[in-house]
Amino acid sequence: MEYILNPSYFFLEQVEELSDKAKRILDNKLMILKENPFHFKRIEGYNLFIFRIRFEDRQREKRLIYLVDKPKVFLLCILDRDKEYKDLKKYLRKLGYK
Repeated sequence: MEYILNPSYFFLEQVEELSDKAKRILDNKLMILKENPFHFKRIEGYNLFIFRIRFEDRQREKRLIYLVDKPKVFLLCILDRDKEYKDLKKYLRKLGYK
């Protein structure tokens, strides 16, 4: 089964700011995501099926945060690793999730 990727407007804005190398890495990981969204690590502490994909952009660690709601996968946002997940609740609220 192939899942349907549904990027948020906010995510699309963030992708535009990434380097070309990071975009290629992310594209490859999104191909894996379409086949199996449960391949990557789940973020604990939420009542939702929220996961993260690690990647690097300009020598800074980033996390793509996504939500699985079969058959759709919602690409929510990209977080800087150094901020941990402090901004995640704010982004989830902004996108309509609690």
